Amino acid sequence: MNKTVSKVYIAADHRGVGLKLYLIEMLNAAGYNVINLGVDDPNTSADYPDVAAELADAMASDEKSRGIIICGTGAGVLIAANRYRHIRASRCDNPTQARDDRYHDDINVLALAADDIDIEVAFLCVQSFLESPFDNSERRIRRIEKIS
Repeated sequence: MNKTVSKVYIAADHRGVGLKLYLIEMLNAAGYNVINLGVDDPNTSADYPDVAAELADAMASDEKSRGIIICGTGAGVLIAANRYRHIRASRCDNPTQARDDRYHDDINVLALAADDIDIEVAFLCVQSFLESPFDNSERRIRRIEKIS
């Protein structure tokens, strides 16, 4: 468990509910402080921009938190989440990508495509995202400051 992560906010629209509930169970078992956002019923329609706004609002006052956001394709929530200046989101489909995106770009939100990813692979991506450090070298910080 990564002790530097204060909270893990997780949100999904209706298409991501199944994956979200699975990840919450796995993260709780791993000892993370998980905050459930979005809907919990796949029959309750939710617009992905609203889900992204809820996650961004929750993360605004907690710099050490991380977020996971899920929709069917991962694209909608990714686009919507990156509208917020304090969010750096990336859609990841494998653990290596999640590790590299943390290391190079200090992503603080992981976007997942519920329709396209195996749930066990999704959890491996989440683990890699939560456990990987950021390379806080001068050049990486300089780049992030240009977008934040």
